[in-house]
Amino acid sequence: MDQFDFQVEGIVVAGHGVASGESPHSPYPKGAIAMQKPYFKAGGLDLDGYFEGTLNISISPHQFKIIKPRFYFPKLRWTDLHPPETFSFAACQITFQNKTYGSWIYYPHPETKEVHFQDASTVEAIAPPIPNINYGDSIELKVDSGAVAIT
Repeated sequence: MDQFDFQVEGIVVAGHGVASGESPHSPYPKGAIAMQKPYFKAGGLDLDGYFEGTLNISISPHQFKIIKPRFYFPKLRWTDLHPPETFSFAACQITFQNKTYGSWIYYPHPETKEVHFQDASTVEAIAPPIPNINYGDSIELKVDSGAVAIT
């Protein structure tokens, strides 16, 4: 299935705090991921056991594009606060402190989002809890080059 045949170094960076609900300005006190999880699960993607937020990884100067998502959720209405959004997911692996974590690249399609955009050099990943990881830490991101293009 996934070959994880391409790797790139990344740095953990701060996100908007909306996915996790940690931002005081987030309209979702429990976080967007917690609200979205039941919809993803109904579509076959079970995120139980994963951190309910995103790990933001800068791969600059590289950029990424999901070319063959494992999961695709078009026009998902997960909140009444804005129009439906489209999401794609691709499997990935994150290695930190010599331990590898099976994870997912989480990609809310920008053409369906109203706010909280990421640049093409920032990968949002949904991962299991990773002990001791902090902003500024280096990680290794592995992807299946048939599913994710990194240029």
